[in-house]
Amino acid sequence: MLRENNAGVTLAKGFKASGIKAGIKKSGKDDLAIIYSEVPATVAGVFTQNLVAAAPVWVSKAVAQNGVGQAIVANAGCANACTGEIGFANAKKMAELTAKELNVNAEEVFVASTGVIGVNLPMDKVESGIKKAATALDDNGSIAAGKAIMTTDTYPKACSFTFEIGGKKVNIGGIAKGSGMIHPNMATMLCFVTTDVAISHDLLQQALAKVVTTSFNMVSVDGDTSTNDMVLVMANGMAENVMITTEDADYDAFLAALNTVCTELAKLVARDGEGATKFLEVNVKGAESFEDAKKIAMSIAKSPLVKTACFGQDPNWGRIICAAGYAGAKMVPEKTVVSLGDIVVYDQGLGAEFDEDALRDVMAEHDITINLDLHLGEENATVWTCDFSYEYVKINGEYHT
Repeated sequence: MLRENNAGVTLAKGFKASGIKAGIKKSGKDDLAIIYSEVPATVAGVFTQNLVAAAPVWVSKAVAQNGVGQAIVANAGCANACTGEIGFANAKKMAELTAKELNVNAEEVFVASTGVIGVNLPMDKVESGIKKAATALDDNGSIAAGKAIMTTDTYPKACSFTFEIGGKKVNIGGIAKGSGMIHPNMATMLCFVTTDVAISHDLLQQALAKVVTTSFNMVSVDGDTSTNDMVLVMANGMAENVMITTEDADYDAFLAALNTVCTELAKLVARDGEGATKFLEVNVKGAESFEDAKKIAMSIAKSPLVKTACFGQDPNWGRIICAAGYAGAKMVPEKTVVSLGDIVVYDQGLGAEFDEDALRDVMAEHDITINLDLHLGEENATVWTCDFSYEYVKINGEYHT
């Protein structure tokens, strides 16, 4: 696979995007985006499992279930969650307004929202914004779209790649937003992926569900699963490869490409966690099951004490082994080895001897790797997260006001 300079959702043939200022955000920054395929596309989606799901989640679920879509409309600054029948009507209205401007079916328009919960959309601004965004659609509009879906993000997140299937050049790319309220459990993080591959709906949905398990569901910034999480994929078939309908070599190639895009975007979300000064990778190996490995890795990644220790560059390994111990997964302390970077700090029930100066150097790095070897089995899991800083408290203490 070849990287294509983060062209995002407009690298694939037939896709355009835009991002504009609709006036939804108090800040006056870009806040409405449209992604459009020139032809109807096969679509798939995974959505938040939070029982308090936002209105756009339900509208987009219906599109994903139908299996055909042609556009995504997304706004930032208002989550349209906990807004009752009005919110549901507004989400449907967003789809209808977008469909009218693009001359497509409203049932083929995904809707996504992110921002403050419990606030109704200013539909007069949304309507004029959709008209403006439809006019602004561009072959190079991915960056603008990525900026328009940001909330507390400090930068837009995008990646894109080219690869081959059956002798045909295939393109895939994505954009994502997410900085706080990040602990996806799919199946306020949004991810949109576009590709020109030809693939059946069932296999596209299967592939997305599979890669989400080891990408977006392995990220945690603060342990909060948003009401609005969704990952959407549109595949319009314009690469003209032979339609993928079985789990063959072509399917494997596409699965690998989709996994690469989703994993890279997931890491970017963790790197841009609210107030983050450190990027943390937690690797757990030697578990009896993937589920056990994930539970322990997530327990460490979600621990406020581990995260604050990393912010303070404090090599407090006791917090790490403590979080592993209460994860609810099988582990034997006397068999477990914990390392920070390449330096062993806990070995089979006891603190290890190590070079304190070398360990301080590890903790001073922006990227810190935490490794646990349980020595119980063959299963592994990796989770990505960030530290907790003073700025995280400030951002969330002032977010609503």
